[in-house]
Amino acid sequence: MQDIFLGIIGGSGLYEVEGLRDATWQDVSTPYGPPSDQILTGRLGDLRVAFLPRHGRGHVHSPSDLPYLANIDAMKRLGVTEILSLSACGSFREEMAPGDFVLVDQFIDRTKSRPHSFFGAGCVAHVSLAYPTCSRLGQSATAAAADAGITLHPSGTYLAMEGPQFSTLAESRLYREVMGCDVIGMTNMPEARLAREAELCYTPIAMVTDYDSWHETHGEVDVTQIIATLQGNTAKALRLLAALPQHLSPQRAPCAQGCDRALEYAIITAPDKRDPARVAKLDAVAGRILGGSQ
Repeated sequence: MQDIFLGIIGGSGLYEVEGLRDATWQDVSTPYGPPSDQILTGRLGDLRVAFLPRHGRGHVHSPSDLPYLANIDAMKRLGVTEILSLSACGSFREEMAPGDFVLVDQFIDRTKSRPHSFFGAGCVAHVSLAYPTCSRLGQSATAAAADAGITLHPSGTYLAMEGPQFSTLAESRLYREVMGCDVIGMTNMPEARLAREAELCYTPIAMVTDYDSWHETHGEVDVTQIIATLQGNTAKALRLLAALPQHLSPQRAPCAQGCDRALEYAIITAPDKRDPARVAKLDAVAGRILGGSQ
């Protein structure tokens, strides 16, 4: 068994993790350019962690412009074994109120202008996304949320929209009434896809800031209200992270869902047809499978 090295990707409002021992901001170079920011490494209790502010400190990256490939590659390159994603979202369900958290377990992806895979011409791969999130880390996060007094809904379908604008009323009703989604956000895709390709367990927690535009008594999304709720959600997220180490074993058994073996039979391109340049860029993400492949 290997030691757990937890990656934390923090969304809007969460730009640093308090209470880390031996905390160091460090640069990580990737073949896909720099990640959103330096990565903060340290320890929460006995747990090794690496924290990346998804939008960069000061919130400098738009959802459509995030360096998704670099962010996941950087985590994998550091030795991270799993990722806890925290992100702001709107809610399509009355019971999923602003200030609540939702443990996302499914996605509908409506993004359109982002890279969706590390693989492509010269090295083709197809991973399974039937179950795109990993429940093991979610169980630990659920226990930590209970300790922290946070309302955490145990499952939810996340509609990933392109943004950066919020939904029209017609779109909001479509996603809620026809598609049956529970929450809406702009960043968890292609993040979840790329984490699966990198053989990382990925567990997203969506932090509700508003009811989107479908809600008759709340009207259109109000950014000032979102910011106020974000501040409260950030404080809750930090409490959850502080409680997490006592619910997470420091050693990691093989993933029961097989996230850590997602590429086992996924790469289709014959070894003698693989593009050396693309293979070289996959050294961290797919090195376990590709090894010295040329």
